[in-house]
Amino acid sequence: MSGSRKEFDVKQILKIRWRWFGHQASSPNSTIDSQQGDFWNRGQTGTNGDRKFLDPRSLQLPLASIGYRRSSQLDFQNSPSWPMASTSEVPAFEFTTEDCEGAHWLDRPEVDDGTSEEENESDTSSCRTSNSSQTLSSCHNMEPCSSDEFFQALNHAEQTFKKMENYLRHKQLCDVVLVAGDRRIPAHRLVLSAVSDYFAAMFTNDVREARQEEIKMEGVEPNSLWALVQYAYTGRLELKEDNIECLLSTACLLQLSQVVEACCKFLMKQLHPSNCLGIRSFADAQGCTDLHKVAHNYTMEHFMEVIRNQEFVLLPASEIAKLLASDDMNIPNEETILNALLTWVRHDLEQRRKDLSKLLAYIRLPLLAPQFLADMENNALFRDDIECQKLIMEAMKYHLLPERRPMLQSPRTKPRKSTVGTLFAVGGMDSTKGATSIEKYDLRTNMWTPVANMNGRRLQFGVAVLDDKLYVVGGRDGLKTLNTVECYNPKTKTWSVMPPMSTHRHGLGVAVLEGPMYAVGGHDGWSYLNTVERWDPQARQWNFVASMSTPRSTVGVAVLSGKLYAVGGRDGSSCLKSVECFDPHTNKWTLCAQMSKRRGGVGVTTWNGLLYAIGGHDAPASNLTSRLSDCVERYDPKTDMWTAVASMSISRDAVGVCLLGDKLYAVGGYDGQTYLNTVEAYDPQTNEWTQVAPLCLGRAGACVVTVKL
Repeated sequence: MSGSRKEFDVKQILKIRWRWFGHQASSPNSTIDSQQGDFWNRGQTGTNGDRKFLDPRSLQLPLASIGYRRSSQLDFQNSPSWPMASTSEVPAFEFTTEDCEGAHWLDRPEVDDGTSEEENESDTSSCRTSNSSQTLSSCHNMEPCSSDEFFQALNHAEQTFKKMENYLRHKQLCDVVLVAGDRRIPAHRLVLSAVSDYFAAMFTNDVREARQEEIKMEGVEPNSLWALVQYAYTGRLELKEDNIECLLSTACLLQLSQVVEACCKFLMKQLHPSNCLGIRSFADAQGCTDLHKVAHNYTMEHFMEVIRNQEFVLLPASEIAKLLASDDMNIPNEETILNALLTWVRHDLEQRRKDLSKLLAYIRLPLLAPQFLADMENNALFRDDIECQKLIMEAMKYHLLPERRPMLQSPRTKPRKSTVGTLFAVGGMDSTKGATSIEKYDLRTNMWTPVANMNGRRLQFGVAVLDDKLYVVGGRDGLKTLNTVECYNPKTKTWSVMPPMSTHRHGLGVAVLEGPMYAVGGHDGWSYLNTVERWDPQARQWNFVASMSTPRSTVGVAVLSGKLYAVGGRDGSSCLKSVECFDPHTNKWTLCAQMSKRRGGVGVTTWNGLLYAIGGHDAPASNLTSRLSDCVERYDPKTDMWTAVASMSISRDAVGVCLLGDKLYAVGGYDGQTYLNTVEAYDPQTNEWTQVAPLCLGRAGACVVTVKL
């Protein structure tokens, strides 16, 4: 580069810098901070009101001529005011004497000091460094960097509460005293309000206690209050059997929800037949609904042990009434409840005799054995009580007039859940083309549980219950039709092989009538069957009885009023609407009134002298939907008539049907697309269906039976 060019650069820089900084200096009294932040803002008025600063970042000037140095007092006297955040370091844009001569040019414009152009060239040339390619805009990077930062102390709350606890321990800065009994407890309103909604409402509202230095806590146990005040500061609380009830009641008053929850969980772990009634009553009094529910369920589950403990005989009549009204007691029979009531009455006969008739109304007397009712009638406790005699007579009528039972229904004729037995769903078709599993349904818990597996796959088989054992009869294994029979004992959970039928059958119906078990109809792999075999449990052999008038496969079979009914099914050409019944005493089949619809795969059961036909299919049909049925019909043998009742929520083919308690259960089935796991229950008294717990496995053609365990 030529010397003239170098000279031009230096002169140009000096002119620009003089124009840039050549304004009047601020007065010594002016504050440097007043111009902070304006330095880089072009177009803003400077300290002289007229002059405007140039943004150095917009100037393409060599960086080598500019540097930072620590300022001296002389710099402040001779230089204009700088809009910097700190006076400790001020930018001095200069040519240092180390790099070039005559560097202190900042205080004056360009003057002729007698130096030749060549000398100026040399001086200026020496000012250029290896960074000469950088521009003045790079000075921006030398600004003090600033960014927002946030600090979070990890143990701030813990340290704060420790300090507050220390104040409490030394009774410093306390602004309230809680008085419980003869104990005075100092505390801080802020801490109590932060932890307890009770104190928060007290201290933040315009109430008398908000202005008092001493607050009387009526009905509060002093030690429990002190423990909970300490908990407010520390978050720690010792739960023991001897203080848990006082702590819970005080925590409920102070609305310490976490303490209430902890106390309830502690009491749940302490439940025992000897204390569950007391915990149940205490939870009810405190409004602890979860604890009350758990204690109540525990009482119901262990009722046989509970009635042998002292708490039971000490209960008031009102609590006894609540227990007797429950359907959820885990008892083998209604006689157990009656005996428990008599034990309670005899514990304080003079005082409790007056409550006997009122409490006896909660006993399901019609469900007691007739001989038990006869003994009650002559019992001295009931003989002289007119109301008790009326209840006993009502129960006797229920037994003497079975044909009138549909008209004698009342809460006392409804069996308790544990006395009705357990529902078993055995096998069926599932997504794997054949389920071998067995599930059981507990009415008390409303849950299905897997219990066992069959020894092999069976489809379209039959199941019946003899002596509380499940007999699995016939069916097909996917390759051939079976005549084999297996027996499952739910108590021992074991299988045993029984003598086979004379005929191979699948699609058969099975039922027990007056002791023997009947295998009705089906298909032998070649033809539809009208033959019937009977299993004699005493002789342990199968024998043929009279054949039906019509071959029937996928037939529904049930027992009603001492007769065996065969309902619907398929005869090889179509589904059937015909029904016939078998009288074992005459060994004859008789045709009954036909159903309104043809049904194969129909579910059949009975209740109170009536026969119910549920779901099924009607094939062939033009489309799949019309084949499946959700309708339910009821047959009355007295009038020999079928009546339509409420339909199920969905269509179910190959549905398993059984009576459990006073409701009819429709289990699984096929809806045309899916093997169903849904279950619904029909209440004949209200004519309504309700959904209950689903099966663990969707299945169609499952055999459903009730077993009393």
